[in-house]
Amino acid sequence: MNKLDMTEEIILAKRNAKLSWEEIALRVGLAPVFLTSASLGMNSLKEEYAKKLCEVLDLSDEVLFLLQQYPMKNWDKTIPNDPVIYRFYEIVGVYGESIKELIGEKFGDGIMSAIDFSMDIDKEENSAGDRVKITMNGKFLPYKSW
Repeated sequence: MNKLDMTEEIILAKRNAKLSWEEIALRVGLAPVFLTSASLGMNSLKEEYAKKLCEVLDLSDEVLFLLQQYPMKNWDKTIPNDPVIYRFYEIVGVYGESIKELIGEKFGDGIMSAIDFSMDIDKEENSAGDRVKITMNGKFLPYKSW
């Protein structure tokens, strides 16, 4: 079994359990975005969380093992076709330099960590059409002179 097989087993078990990622994350004790990312093979889980996820979804020992392994964070570098993922590609293309410029003004020369990081996805009710609200929170890491 590899990470792709692991993800397929998790998705099937989730569907059979008729649980949302938020419900699963609540039972496991992690943020929904992080738990989903680990379930899709892009992050690893500490043993206690891997065990809880496997208990919630009745997953195999192989999945328990693979959930704890370091992931190979690799993704297709072509322009994404999925409309949801493409919009993020478009947002970075249109606003990426502005975001970099504004971070530079507020913090100095550096980056936002994707390691010391959290993300929340919420639904905001709106009479003109519901809104997707995404909050990203990452530690600022200044570049060092050496």
